[in-house]
Amino acid sequence: MQKVLDTHALMVYLEKEPGYEKIRDLFSNLAESDKKVLMTTVNWGEVYYITLREKGTAEAEQIMKIIDTFPIEIIEVDRIIAKQAAVYKSAKKMSYADCFSAAIAKLKKAELITGDKEFKSVENEIKILWL
Repeated sequence: MQKVLDTHALMVYLEKEPGYEKIRDLFSNLAESDKKVLMTTVNWGEVYYITLREKGTAEAEQIMKIIDTFPIEIIEVDRIIAKQAAVYKSAKKMSYADCFSAAIAKLKKAELITGDKEFKSVENEIKILWL
């Protein structure tokens, strides 16, 4: 099954917070199989702005270069993804960026990897692997 990485999950991995082992193991397994986990450009940008805000430009740029080496396929947001994200945002108590992770998981029939409790509101619509 295809997997989707949300911002929270990637930040857990980067900061070696509890649960990072699951992401480490996922990356290891993906690298061996030449497969990739999905992430939207919106969530990629969220990782950048969080790092920029917390650690400055040099560190943010360095982190983005490191992320480029991970088995992650960055999905450009199109109207179909944006529309599904908007549907979630209109009905759920989720951040707009989180709605994009949920949208891509739903549209790709993929499993979303997260530890962010906001996704509880879409548990009945998409499969979630909790960190």
